[in-house]
Amino acid sequence: MTKMPSSLVAANLGLTASLCASDVRAHVDWLATALGGPEQVTAITPDARSLGERIGATPPRAVFIDFSGEQAGQGARLAAHLRREWPDLLLIGIGHASETQATLTALRAGVDDFVDLGGPPGEVLQMLLTLGNRRQEVRPVPRGRTLALLGARGGLGVSTLACNLAALLQSGRGAGMPRQGVALLDMGLPARDGLLYLDMQSGFSFVDGVHNLRRLDQTLLQTALAQHASGTAVLPLPADLTQLRAVSHADSVALIQRMTEFFDLQIADLGGLSNLDFVAQVAQAADEVWVVCDQSIGAIVSTAQLLSELRDRQVPVANFSLVLNRLEKGVGLGSEDIARQLGLRASAHPLPARGAALLGAAAQGRLLAETDRSDPYVQALAALARTLGQGQSHDAGAASSGPPTSAPWSQRMNGWLAPWKGRK
Repeated sequence: MTKMPSSLVAANLGLTASLCASDVRAHVDWLATALGGPEQVTAITPDARSLGERIGATPPRAVFIDFSGEQAGQGARLAAHLRREWPDLLLIGIGHASETQATLTALRAGVDDFVDLGGPPGEVLQMLLTLGNRRQEVRPVPRGRTLALLGARGGLGVSTLACNLAALLQSGRGAGMPRQGVALLDMGLPARDGLLYLDMQSGFSFVDGVHNLRRLDQTLLQTALAQHASGTAVLPLPADLTQLRAVSHADSVALIQRMTEFFDLQIADLGGLSNLDFVAQVAQAADEVWVVCDQSIGAIVSTAQLLSELRDRQVPVANFSLVLNRLEKGVGLGSEDIARQLGLRASAHPLPARGAALLGAAAQGRLLAETDRSDPYVQALAALARTLGQGQSHDAGAASSGPPTSAPWSQRMNGWLAPWKGRK
């Protein structure tokens, strides 16, 4: 078979307007040769203003950004800017694969692919052809669901619930064996508690996922995400929380929505998270939201304040379900009472207080859902899992139904929650 000249391939790809942002002329010349000639690429100063003017005047098919040597930091900032301003633009990093940190910086900056300046020039056109074909493919309809777990403060057991629920569902003991599996988004505070409870380590974080959003596929997820023994995939917050400043709320929610293409269910642990704007966006994007609370005065008041803040952000909290954790029977304050006062639907399956059993499993580096399936906590969690996807059908006591069953407690709660009740 006669091989098509590279110049013709480039023309077919429509790459005559490709730009190369680099301070090194030799790198521009190498790329021009790889693309079929100097007419196939235009060198441009690697700064946001110059690129912005050129892209605005004549949109290119692709922009190549130099990450070699001292240009890595500048390239990362430039890529982040272009990704925000022109999200559909094809961005490709160039540099030397031997410079491992530069390559990693490029991928984390969100480029679509990376070209090794020391590699065969002939591979560049094939890579562009592959990327072009991928852009034209129709993405599959999102098939998974997202469950968001909210907790108004740390220490309410949200991470413990999230980890046990994920393992239970993944193993098929709860709501049936998932087709594509379960992902746990470990985004609550204290950070990375989910990893701790699962006895795992992870070098790939939620921020890395956002940076690689455009190249996210099944292969990347299988290789990058940490996986628990149960098969649950785990995506935690970064160890250095200052990295979160580099990603927007919109991109973070976009990652969560994109992952529904690869998992049947993802459980987003947002317990104790203080960034309420982000919590509001995730809650609105989720298919189902469970608010985790216990019977303590502090937890109830903090939960009322959280819900009030979310209402102020136009979040439809009336669709949320209350999951009462650490239920102590006989105290006269049940799930229905608390849910009614908070304006939520009460779960029909509160979780019993099983601190000693949970601690015993943790001491073995395991989850209670793994060590004792007959434990009352695990049994209640399995029953709760079976309500997933049923919406309001599992309502055990709507906020508008009748008087509370325990008048003294209700009167006390009315006093505690008075500052927030008028803000529904």
